[in-house]
Amino acid sequence: MTTSPAINLTNEQLRVALELVKDADSVELKLTIPEMEQRSAVTALGMDPLDAQIRQVYFFDTPDLALNERGVVVRARRVQRRGDDSVVKLRPVVPHELPSRLRKSPNFVVEVDAMPGGFVCSASLKGETTDVIDVAHGDRSIRKLFSKEQRAFYEDHAPAGLSLDDLAILGPITVLKLKFTLPELEQDLVAELWTYPDYSRILELSTKSRPGEALQTAIRAKLLLLERGVDVTGEQHTKTKTALEYFSRTARQGG
Repeated sequence: MTTSPAINLTNEQLRVALELVKDADSVELKLTIPEMEQRSAVTALGMDPLDAQIRQVYFFDTPDLALNERGVVVRARRVQRRGDDSVVKLRPVVPHELPSRLRKSPNFVVEVDAMPGGFVCSASLKGETTDVIDVAHGDRSIRKLFSKEQRAFYEDHAPAGLSLDDLAILGPITVLKLKFTLPELEQDLVAELWTYPDYSRILELSTKSRPGEALQTAIRAKLLLLERGVDVTGEQHTKTKTALEYFSRTARQGG
């Protein structure tokens, strides 16, 4: 991921970003709110926690994060009032280098995630699944959560000899997800509050945009947040990286 502010990219970074966005399916603009500012941000944006959906997120990797080192993320979720789902994600990717058979799959999505500090393009192969809780309890194998298409995608990018059933269960993370609207912004906003086992929290705000409208959406969203008094200058933290590093650390410590 790049390290300069997303709206102040160098010429080379801007060229790379525009190339990625051009061939992506969508752009997701993200902002994490510092813990000390989270309560005030919730109030400023009129978010009602009672409208949030509860989720449990499980990751699968080795204790030393061998998959993450290769840019592979394997995840499954339990979602309140909805079925379980799973995903195998690869990042970073260059969209035009991906196989056409994958780009044609209705389950395959190429998305650019942009946040203050940089951007990354990822490819996700998604699927519906069942019985995530049984896998968490050790009553079902991990590979059963993933479709044949997902397993093939995993095998193409995972370290040789590392099967899905060799992976450790890292999680769960409890997540509250809330979709809401503000009259000043055309797009829906999504808030996700990730609570980690050590009680630290990440509050992420995001909105999706069509590739050709990403810059305008980013500017509008930033101005709106500033007008509402939301801190947009805090240090940014990615939800997945924070989760993987936490569970890797506890696994290696025998926790």
